[in-house]
Amino acid sequence: MRRRQLASSSTRYASGLSALTTDEPDPNAFARAIAAEAATVDAGFALLFFSQDLVDAAALAQALKVYAPSLAYAGCSTAGEITPQGLEEGHILALLFPSASFSTVSTMVENISSSGMDRITGEVAALRGLLRERIGHDRSKGIFALCFIDGLSYAEEAVTSAIHWGLDDVPLIGGSAGDDLKFETTRLMANGRVASDSAIIVLVATEIPFHVFKTDNFIPTDEKLVVTASDPDHRVVREFNAANAAEEYAASVGILPQTLTPLSFASHPVVVKVGGEYYCRSIQRMHPDGSLSFFCAIDDGIVLSIAQPKNMVESTRTAFEDVEHKLGGIDMILGFDCVLRRLDARNRQVFREISELYRTNKVIGFGTYGEQYRSMHLNQTFTGIAFGERQAAE
Repeated sequence: MRRRQLASSSTRYASGLSALTTDEPDPNAFARAIAAEAATVDAGFALLFFSQDLVDAAALAQALKVYAPSLAYAGCSTAGEITPQGLEEGHILALLFPSASFSTVSTMVENISSSGMDRITGEVAALRGLLRERIGHDRSKGIFALCFIDGLSYAEEAVTSAIHWGLDDVPLIGGSAGDDLKFETTRLMANGRVASDSAIIVLVATEIPFHVFKTDNFIPTDEKLVVTASDPDHRVVREFNAANAAEEYAASVGILPQTLTPLSFASHPVVVKVGGEYYCRSIQRMHPDGSLSFFCAIDDGIVLSIAQPKNMVESTRTAFEDVEHKLGGIDMILGFDCVLRRLDARNRQVFREISELYRTNKVIGFGTYGEQYRSMHLNQTFTGIAFGERQAAE
């Protein structure tokens, strides 16, 4: 019996970046493939995004230790992957950074839910010093920061803010680790360490032109929900407008409370106004008592607006066209895409169109439980860093 094609694939980009993907549950085979590709492109660093349904983080870390012992890496578990073929599930994805074009330093910060934020800001300052030693006074290089945070830690806002505080004017982008919508345990991994309740910070210097951006697809309406009873530590809202949270939300969006599902929350997001801009505060799930868990920080007195979705395909295409114009061409995009956008795309039957849009714009990345953009932790958003053509930098 013949094995089906494309269990594993590799894609090289003009910038020198190289992507490997597989849906084979064999961490050793994938680690060997990573080691071979890293040797070919002289990679000094790799990002790894993986479905826990396919592979165990500890087994993947052990395989990398055996087959690619000198390769530095960082990564996390996902709620879906974006491969060179588009939106996928049940894959492992590796993105290799060639040493000739990218200087990279990274660190893992553990116990973030009980960690002082000063410690995180200090880690960022130390990383910046380490990167400066690596690149010297080379002014031709731009620097950006990536972060990956346990999406079940209830700590993303504080961690994102602390990282941003330590970065000065370096742009920050990232995604919260997922676990395929089980909401049990996410895993982060860096250079042999595997942990939950942790964050990974990566600083990258490169002469390849890049642009950091975000896109979403909702417009606020006049329908308001005021949080009148909540458990901020666990991101649970018990009451909106002094009524049961699920019942009040369901009435506001015109559906029955007993029919609420993750699809309902993806299709009818709520937003909060911060500094003149609206940001999504996505609902994760409903509990039997009608309380609602959120993906983002929540507190008594916060005023949320029901949002009206706009065309996801058109808003995403416009964002990519804008980036292409700014860079003078897209070589590839590293993207962090809220899992709720994926659910909403399925619900609105535009999943294939979105997947094709990602494929043609050479997006790779993963489905998140939250997105980081500069100082903000967001939901129901696509955050990305686009790389331009090498020639534009020369």
